[in-house]
Amino acid sequence: MTLWGGRFINESHKLFKEFNKSLSFDYILAEEDITASVAWSKTLMKSGIITKKEQIIIESALCELLIEIKDNVQNILTSNCEDIHSWVEEKLINKIGKLGKKLHTGRSRNDQITTDLKLWCRNRINILLENLIELQKSFIISAECNHSVIMPGYTHLQRAQPITFSYWCLAYVEMLRRDVGRLKDVLKRLNTSPLGSGALSGTAWNINREELALSMGFSSATNNALDSVSDRDYVVEILSSASISMMHLSRFSEDIIFFNSGEANFIELSDSITSGSSLMPQKKNPDALELIRAKCGRVHGSLISILVILKSLPLSYNKDMQEDKEGLFDAIKTWNDCLCIATLVLKNIKIKNKSCRKAAEEGYSNATEIADYLVKKGVTFREAHNISGQLVLKAISEKKSLNNLELSTFQMYSQLIQNDIYDNITLESCLEKRLSKGGVAPYRVYEEIIKAKKRLNIF
Repeated sequence: MTLWGGRFINESHKLFKEFNKSLSFDYILAEEDITASVAWSKTLMKSGIITKKEQIIIESALCELLIEIKDNVQNILTSNCEDIHSWVEEKLINKIGKLGKKLHTGRSRNDQITTDLKLWCRNRINILLENLIELQKSFIISAECNHSVIMPGYTHLQRAQPITFSYWCLAYVEMLRRDVGRLKDVLKRLNTSPLGSGALSGTAWNINREELALSMGFSSATNNALDSVSDRDYVVEILSSASISMMHLSRFSEDIIFFNSGEANFIELSDSITSGSSLMPQKKNPDALELIRAKCGRVHGSLISILVILKSLPLSYNKDMQEDKEGLFDAIKTWNDCLCIATLVLKNIKIKNKSCRKAAEEGYSNATEIADYLVKKGVTFREAHNISGQLVLKAISEKKSLNNLELSTFQMYSQLIQNDIYDNITLESCLEKRLSKGGVAPYRVYEEIIKAKKRLNIF
């Protein structure tokens, strides 16, 4: 069934029919299309276009249809209908006859599809928010459980300054907080109803669009029909949010892959989230994390796709917009799957405390403390930086950590260095000094953990 045809004499070519169809992917919107159709039937009744009795019959048939597809929505794919809208209408007409043909009065597929898609996006955003918050909680719990684990922090993938595993976890909590904030902002802008906009210029029927919008849970109706039917900003925004969040998940994956490597040896991943090699029996591969890293590119591709589709479209609706859905559906599923897998990975990590500390001690990550120590003695920072660098070279040549250099060795480079240098360059001292807001001092880290737990109601 198609929703058009009176204007045409000849039948569409079979190849064009298949090329033009969208049922193979927009069937996912069946529930949303039925929901919007029920709301539309009530609006038609309130406007006097159909009677109360007719509305009840239409709504009952639509509700029956919804129950029929609940268990297996993919049964829709056995139909030859052009899209989900024509499928719902055909099924409705089969159930209640000619009355079913009244439902489309005053409505266009143009406003219908974007309403369905907004409803779908709204539902998925709520699920995504739950999973983003769940991953945040996992990071916070991991931070609390590993508060005393000291490890190297990195810049340029070189050991830089000592941090704690807790501090590393909290960095991702911040990223995820921004992801949540972005998604909530998308929801605010998305939550306006296009239904009743018609094809592009509004409807000639007496429709109360504000009341209709509220009945579907929207905050209001859209303001301009021309914009309403052609607007896909919300798709771009969701995919942008997904792309940023997936970039965060990819960075998390890369960190954990590195931490899990034999070279770092900071953590061990559970057997439940790793796989082996078909040839090398000793291997235990972080495939889940590598897949998250790769799927990031897949989601980014969906964002680029919709931007390119929309960039040269004239107002208002164009069939190009049919291509907005497959990338969106795939990206949202991919993002949601990756959030769940990332949470599973984090919950199944074993931290190797001794290896983490050893790496922090051996990497000369406390060299900055020598420079700061000398500055407090009156040396300029640039000169102190140079002395500290020379001491690192000396320690490397003697194959020692800075902590293990003799006092006499320190004093070869500056007579200002005294025995208290050793207290100043311990890993604990390096951490405790960084008390500024956002710093790695254990007190600050613990403070941030408490704040994060309160925000997310973790008790």
